[in-house]
Amino acid sequence: MAGTFTILDAVDVAFTEAAVGAGISTVLLLGALSLVGQEDRGRRLHTVTPVAIVVLAGLMLIYSVPDMPQFGNSDAPIHNHVAPDYIKDTPNLIGIPNVVTAVLADYRGFDTLGEVTVIFTAGIAVLLLLSGKRRKQR
Repeated sequence: MAGTFTILDAVDVAFTEAAVGAGISTVLLLGALSLVGQEDRGRRLHTVTPVAIVVLAGLMLIYSVPDMPQFGNSDAPIHNHVAPDYIKDTPNLIGIPNVVTAVLADYRGFDTLGEVTVIFTAGIAVLLLLSGKRRKQR
């Protein structure tokens, strides 16, 4: 996904995806696996329900794909809703010439705060997982 975002000229999103997707997710997965005891690893789990849920979700996604607008279509609803207003009014309303910075810092300030909170929470979870392993060994 980081490569896809780079191709789409969203390098800042690509860096975040690489850090969260590859870095924190891997550490969380390895930390959770290290906390699972040996007796839990040998048990057989019922796989019918999870497989059915995955198949159902996949079918729903495939069913919804034809309703999506074509990639790069300038007549897509997302390009005609608020984007023209942002591009036209941002320099006058906020005084920042870079529209992306204005959208992230002003229009989507709470959303950006939420993203930072998620990353902070993931970091705390990693620290708690790693400290839990040390306590068990002592």
